[in-house]
Amino acid sequence: MVQTPSKLLTLGEFLKLPATEPASEYIDGRIVQKPMPQGKHSCIQTEMSTIINANLRAKQIARAFSELRCSFGDRSTIPDIAVFTWARIARDENGEIANIFQSAPDWTIEILSPEQSQTKVTKNILHCLNNGTEMGWLIDPDEKTIFVSQPQQQTLVFDLPQQQVSVPAFANELQLTVAEIFNWLLD
Repeated sequence: MVQTPSKLLTLGEFLKLPATEPASEYIDGRIVQKPMPQGKHSCIQTEMSTIINANLRAKQIARAFSELRCSFGDRSTIPDIAVFTWARIARDENGEIANIFQSAPDWTIEILSPEQSQTKVTKNILHCLNNGTEMGWLIDPDEKTIFVSQPQQQTLVFDLPQQQVSVPAFANELQLTVAEIFNWLLD
């Protein structure tokens, strides 16, 4: 759902507004409400975050954050999973995880919901890639397909069960096949 105020908002004005449920994003001066995640989306999001953190967080390589607002490049979006390399995790003056992240994630992962626009989600991934993100995934649970995008490269399609899905270089120890990811929906 797009809310169109009588005038376009600035990013700063948007960030001062109260939070909405489901969350809203700021795209091209407009407020766009994200759809509420459903079962398949939630399952893949939870499992993927857990796998990434189990393999990369303990070694202080990177950390996955679910539904983290990332405000950069005159947009404020909430990737389903935002992965930041350890050195790029925003921290406050106490060294704790910051509440505000003002940079693009190193790896952005979006999981398509049934009523969600693939075009809108793809534009968010491209915005991330244009602002420093190394890799973007678009996971389509209904089609059992994962689209992998990198800056200045052709998007790759992973839809064969035994295909190992490409990951960013910092996450190269993660070895996930298409079947492994979509089999999470069976457990």
